Amino acid sequence: MSNEIYFSNNYRDLCQQQGTGAGFQFEFSCSRCHDTWRSPFEAFTSGQVAGWVNKGIGAVYNLIGGNATNGISNAADGLAGATWGSSRDSAFERAIGNAQQHFNRCARCTSYVCGQCWSPAQGLCLHCAPDTAAEAVAAQQRGLNDMVSQQAYAQGQQAGQSYDVTAPRQLVCPHCRAETHGTPFCPGCGNRLALQTDCGACHNPLPDGAAFCPSCGARR
Repeated sequence: MSNEIYFSNNYRDLCQQQGTGAGFQFEFSCSRCHDTWRSPFEAFTSGQVAGWVNKGIGAVYNLIGGNATNGISNAADGLAGATWGSSRDSAFERAIGNAQQHFNRCARCTSYVCGQCWSPAQGLCLHCAPDTAAEAVAAQQRGLNDMVSQQAYAQGQQAGQSYDVTAPRQLVCPHCRAETHGTPFCPGCGNRLALQTDCGACHNPLPDGAAFCPSCGARR
C-alpha cells in the first residue's frame, strides 16, 4: 500500500474481522454536506471460514471432545488473524481509489467534498467558492432580517420608556418557589410577594390594599 494516506479524517471503518459476515467496507463522507458513500463490500474469506468453523464446532462439541475442537477453533482464528492486516490494507487502498471518483479535493482548504459541493470551474469546494446566486439570495434575506431586527429593537426601546426599572421585584415566590416574572402576586399560589409595592408617582411605599397613595394621592 502507498505510504500516502487519503481521506484521513472523513472515513469510517466498517470492516469485520471474524464471523460469517467478515469482510471489508469503508464509509466516506463529504466534508461540507456530510453525505456519505460506502465502498463495495469485499468478503474476508479467512474470517468467514473461521466463523463457520466456530459455529460448526458448537454443534459437534460433545462428539469430538473439548481439546480437539479447541484446537480446530484456534487454528481457524489464527489463520484469519495472520492475513487480516495486509488484506485490510489492500481493501482500504482499493476503497480509496473508488472514493476518489466520488469526491473532489479542494485546492484551498484541502477538504474532500462530493460533486454537489464542488465548483469545477474554480477547482474549489462551495465552502471556499460559494455559489454567487445563492450568496445573493442569502445576503438579501440577511438584509431583510437585519432591518426587521432594527425596527423591532426601536419599537422595544419605545415601549421600554414606560417600564419602571427602579421598582424592586421578587422573581421567585418564597412559598412555592414558582417564578413570578416580577408580578406583585405569585402566579403559582397567589401569595402576595414579600417586596413592598411603591407608588408609581412618588415612589413611597404603598400599604397593602391601598387604592390611592397616602403620600401623594395618586391612584395605584
